[in-house]
Amino acid sequence: MKNLTREFVASKIGLSLSGYSKIERGEVDLTISRIVDIARVLQVDIEKLLNFDVSQIFNISNNKLVQGIGAKADTIHFTGDEYKEKYIQLLEDENKRLKEMLKLKK
Repeated sequence: MKNLTREFVASKIGLSLSGYSKIERGEVDLTISRIVDIARVLQVDIEKLLNFDVSQIFNISNNKLVQGIGAKADTIHFTGDEYKEKYIQLLEDENKRLKEMLKLKK
């Protein structure tokens, strides 16, 4: 929608095209910092990125191929307190992951 190529976004967030494509296909779990990087490149609030639903833009409600691609999207639609709680949990998980990485480096 922003008319940016995958190559452009991938280079801006420091990933190969293949690595970024895996994100788009939902094949990898994202860290908070990576989500923030993507939101920055796309110039959107992180909330809009997390709550993006392609069916709100395109009439694809009966398209099985596209529904399969966005199947995970239902699990990240939050409003108000739900969003805050999920965001806090994501931050806590990222904090835990980073602490574990630090322990491995010692």
